[in-house]
Amino acid sequence: MKAISKEYALFISLITLVLFTIYEHTLAQTNTGNIIGFIILFAVIIYASLAVAHHAEMLAEKFGEPYGTLILTISAVMVEVMIIAIMMIKSENPILARDTIYSAIMLDINGLLGVAAIIGGLKFGEQPYNVDSSNSYLSMLLVAIGLAMVLPHFIGESQQVAFMWFIVVMFLFLYIVFTKIQLKNHNYFFTYQGEEECQEDSCLNHSSINGLYHAILLLVYIVLIGFMAEILSVFMAHNLEHLGLPLALGAVSVAIISASPELIVAFRAALNNKMQTVINIALGASLATILLTVPSVIIIGQIIGMPINLAIPPMQGFLLGLTLAVSVVNFNDGETNVLEGFLHFIIFIVFAFVLFL
Repeated sequence: MKAISKEYALFISLITLVLFTIYEHTLAQTNTGNIIGFIILFAVIIYASLAVAHHAEMLAEKFGEPYGTLILTISAVMVEVMIIAIMMIKSENPILARDTIYSAIMLDINGLLGVAAIIGGLKFGEQPYNVDSSNSYLSMLLVAIGLAMVLPHFIGESQQVAFMWFIVVMFLFLYIVFTKIQLKNHNYFFTYQGEEECQEDSCLNHSSINGLYHAILLLVYIVLIGFMAEILSVFMAHNLEHLGLPLALGAVSVAIISASPELIVAFRAALNNKMQTVINIALGASLATILLTVPSVIIIGQIIGMPINLAIPPMQGFLLGLTLAVSVVNFNDGETNVLEGFLHFIIFIVFAFVLFL
């Protein structure tokens, strides 16, 4: 009970959810109410995401890498899938999932990894990591993105449904195999032995960390974020329509919400000279996003009877291809620096700019 009493994000989230459930329709009737509702809900969801990051970090501390990163990325994907499902049902937008996956990958690799490499590079110069991990992630990303977002361009209309179910099976198979390799066969690919260990007086005693407590709170926060996101989607849709903003901003908002716990943990890791953790989070989250979100949205689309369009358009395809090409060049030497981070951050700025074109 003492620990629960300090979960301020939990109480704020519950109060916010109750109040907005009562006053949602009143606020949604005016433009000002929509803007205020969106800002408050978005802020509370980000605050709840801080709690998700905290509990994921505690579980990571207890179980170590790469289990900790896996817990964090799966938590983020759960949030993402819930929000996408809610917005798909409400908006009936067949490209929402594609735009969200694209935005999440650009945010993780160019935004998260780029900024982390910059701030870590400014503090430590060059930050080492295990190059086997980046090679493994990038090769998987190339295959997954190619199959899910490029190959559909060459599949006939009459074969799209069969192809979608084929992708579901293949991606779940790929994720199971990769997870087994990550946790058992080649788990040493995803750790770096040279990272500084914490001092005895600053280390947490793993046995003193209540894994069940943190796991339950993690799931509770994810569920709360899902409920708040359902209300947020109403305000978001109204704001995009009334303010004349591009619909792609909705997908970016979903990506930011789902990635916020990862962003927090990654920046902390970069400041602590733990670039291996940053690599695992950024590239691992991108891989988990496409391997788990794609099958999820395909199944949801089939259930609600809505076709899903995953074929990436030329501009998105170019920026995504450029991101992967630069990543292959930058992350093949086992060290990051400011220049590498700056290049990825520039691509992220371009990504944000073209949203408004």
